[in-house]
Amino acid sequence: MVLALHGGKPRSHQSVDGRSASWRRAAWLTREIAQPAHDEGVGIWLVRYRRRGWNGGTDAVADARWALDRLRAVHGEVPVVLLGHSMGARVAVHAADDPSVVGVVGLAPWWSADDPVHTLAGRTLRAAHGRRDRITSFRETARYVERARRVADSAELEDMGALGHYMLTGSRRWHDVALRSVLEVVDTHVPSPRSAPSTER
Repeated sequence: MVLALHGGKPRSHQSVDGRSASWRRAAWLTREIAQPAHDEGVGIWLVRYRRRGWNGGTDAVADARWALDRLRAVHGEVPVVLLGHSMGARVAVHAADDPSVVGVVGLAPWWSADDPVHTLAGRTLRAAHGRRDRITSFRETARYVERARRVADSAELEDMGALGHYMLTGSRRWHDVALRSVLEVVDTHVPSPRSAPSTER
């Protein structure tokens, strides 16, 4: 399963509704990758936080953990990849120590030296960031991925070149890298039926 986490603002106590640009962008992303993911046996849920802001992270991370609990209640103990854009990627690495989580995919992530990497122990990290991002920092993402390599099963950063933050320009490339990264993480942690030994004689 994929649990998608949308972006937000550094500080805002406004509730998230259907007019939220960050939530709508994440909804577009999940719609675009839902069918090809489903064809590979992977379902997608999209979280809607109670508040738009990071606000220290407590509420947004609690929302992600609540969603992980709900996903378990509905689907049982299935492996989960957290797919986050911007602030959503920050939420993801804070919630990645949940026992169901096998990896994190961060798109234009908002990561810094203050964000944990110990939560990624035994998990896979994939990130993608454009060098024209003026909202979050490609260099900070590169530094975070380098720190994560010390504890994660693997951690890789894809350079998206001259793309910016909101994933509007080059949207197809963003969607493609999101899908490919999610499936790569799943394949790393979940044995594929296609690769199982044949029982035919």
